[in-house]
Amino acid sequence: MAQYDTIFKNATVVNHDGEGQADIAVKNGRIVAIGTISGDAAETVDCKGLHILPGVIDTQVHFREPGLTHKEDLETGSRAAVMGGVTGVFEMPNTNPLTISKETFDAKIAAGTNRMHCDFAFYIGGTHENVGELATLEKLPGCAGIKVFMGSSTGSLLVQDDDGVEAILRAISRRAAFHSEDEYMLEERKHLRVEGDPSSHPVWRSPEVAMSCTTRLVNIARKVGKRIHVLHISTKEEMVYLADHKDVASVEATPHHLTLDETAYTKLGTYVQMNPPIRDAEHRAGIWAGVENGVVDVLGSDHAPHTREEKDHAYPASHSGMTGVQTLVPTMLDHVNNGKLSLQRFVDLTSHGPNRLFGIANKGRIAVGYDADFTIVDMKRRETITNEWIASRVGWTPYDGVSVTGWPVGTIVRGHKVMWQGELTTPSIGQPMRFLEALPQR
Repeated sequence: MAQYDTIFKNATVVNHDGEGQADIAVKNGRIVAIGTISGDAAETVDCKGLHILPGVIDTQVHFREPGLTHKEDLETGSRAAVMGGVTGVFEMPNTNPLTISKETFDAKIAAGTNRMHCDFAFYIGGTHENVGELATLEKLPGCAGIKVFMGSSTGSLLVQDDDGVEAILRAISRRAAFHSEDEYMLEERKHLRVEGDPSSHPVWRSPEVAMSCTTRLVNIARKVGKRIHVLHISTKEEMVYLADHKDVASVEATPHHLTLDETAYTKLGTYVQMNPPIRDAEHRAGIWAGVENGVVDVLGSDHAPHTREEKDHAYPASHSGMTGVQTLVPTMLDHVNNGKLSLQRFVDLTSHGPNRLFGIANKGRIAVGYDADFTIVDMKRRETITNEWIASRVGWTPYDGVSVTGWPVGTIVRGHKVMWQGELTTPSIGQPMRFLEALPQR
């Protein structure tokens, strides 16, 4: 019998040791050796000229199952993930029915297991109604934590009041994730939306709307001594403010807020309509400053697909959201090649950061004993992103026609070569992630 299942040879490995030539040996889905490896393996993969990164974990996606599967489901969304080099995802609770109970959560775990192409965790929505059960729900196997919408949601997933948010934070022990826009201000400002003009979206959902909610949220977290994760920061003011509150608040940035600015509305219209919105170049620069100075902890794509028909409605009836899980790696590698961040910083934002913030067991590092999850990239490969390449059910991307340098060529999940050179090569093997704060008792 072979000593190893797989040896990945001749790669430039990027991990806790820096960046350098190394081989990686895998046995039973785990990393068992790193360095110059001799010994026999059932398969040897020559990675000469390629970089092996710890598997990219996208900590914010919406895969729409159950209830909205005309846009996406767990299979199609995870296929898009692995085609783009993503080995794991945290998926959101705004489905139909909402993921707010053990029953709805367990149903999603069952639906994803051995059907999704990457490993996964699901958030449970925090509401006024389920606050008494959250301490138990957040410890369920495969749960990424509690997600709260302080703005931009409907029904019981919307918790816009400070008392409701405080009650949720008091009830739980893990880090909770928040969509931070002030719903009260959004209601007051609805008259600022201009019919047929999506460029009025960031006027309605102004920087003040985001900043107001984030300061309220941080004050509540500090009052009750709990950890919060503020999603998709879109303003320079929030980034400066959150730098002073890193003891309680972790920070997510998105590739679209780092890549697009207000000029995108002219070209793409409602196809760049997001919550919180794409803003001007000054805010984009402020978010980049947060990446550069270390305030930003993780990148999440906020993959939120809608059909062309839903996006083609006249603003404001058009739906907010865009695809992103498949384009996260190539768009950010292009920024690496353009000198906007280092490859080490990219790894920190997409692997080490999720591991550190959320305590993912055995994932997020290339280290002996960890799962053999790798994102293998060609840093010199130049490609053009196209709608035809997008594996999401909706089949479009705001980056259609954009050329990038740096491309995912392999997605390895627990040692399985799931995607290689643009082809899906292994049937779906997705399993729930495990978390240090919710390890099962034996």
